[in-house]
Amino acid sequence: MASSDLDVLVDMGFDKPRAEIAVKKSGGLQGALEWLEQVQDKSLEEINTSSDPSANDELDPNAEAPPLKPGETAQSLVCNDCGKKFRSQAQAEFHASKTEHVNFSESTEEIAPLTEAEKKAKLEELKQKLKDKRANTSEQDTIDRKRNDEIRRKSTKETQDIKEDLQKKEQIKEAAAKRREKQEDIAAKARIKAKIEADKEERRLRSDKERVEREGRNVSVAQAAAPMSTTSGPVASKPASAYTESRLRLQTPSGNVQKSFSVGTTLFEVAATLSGESGIEVQSFTQNFPKKTFEQIDFGATLKELGLVPSASLIVR
Repeated sequence: MASSDLDVLVDMGFDKPRAEIAVKKSGGLQGALEWLEQVQDKSLEEINTSSDPSANDELDPNAEAPPLKPGETAQSLVCNDCGKKFRSQAQAEFHASKTEHVNFSESTEEIAPLTEAEKKAKLEELKQKLKDKRANTSEQDTIDRKRNDEIRRKSTKETQDIKEDLQKKEQIKEAAAKRREKQEDIAAKARIKAKIEADKEERRLRSDKERVEREGRNVSVAQAAAPMSTTSGPVASKPASAYTESRLRLQTPSGNVQKSFSVGTTLFEVAATLSGESGIEVQSFTQNFPKKTFEQIDFGATLKELGLVPSASLIVR
């Protein structure tokens, strides 16, 4: 009979270890169903612990049931605290562990077994409870899974944003390094060009001097032979090529700055001087008259090449 009851419980969806304990404790299908309903919220480990005889110490060992009358036979157990009747000792012990009731006695009242209809209704009720419990568990699992997915997506997005921000910063650094390298290259080429021009001018002057010496004239005589300007005529200004320095009036956001630079100085070096002294990052120079703007691509040219000799006024941006 017990084997048949166990098969019924397993077919209903109960775990076999739990069903075996229920059949063992109750001795029948009806009692097993009642017991399973009472322990449905307990884990198998808790059930095994409560099945240990040492766990039933909650029952009062000194409590004695009233004696039966002569000729009477005990048919059930009754809880004197709440009046609930139990078919077996195991059910009474479980009730005591759940309610902490310890006052039990034997009763001659026989608990009628469940009819087939009642048994079927009880089975359907337990099936529905199991179904609802599994549905609630499944719903909670779905909620937990969605929450975990949301946390994972948020973490992934934050990580991606950090990576993109780092990539942007690296790109900005690379662009700045390339721009600085290009400016330095332009400035180096400009210095090389200026050096070549200076060498050419030096060779020309040396050649002219040697030619004058070969013709038997000295430089002072050749210079004296040049027509002298009269004091009554206008004094001719020196050509731009004769100046070695340029006076710049620089209008910066923090005020005007006047400085003198060699005519071979590049705008890049002027910008570097302002950056070192005032912390200004120069993007361009603007000349009001004649109207002209010198961008960073022009920074490699010298003051002489840009026509900023002997003086000029520039707006720093």
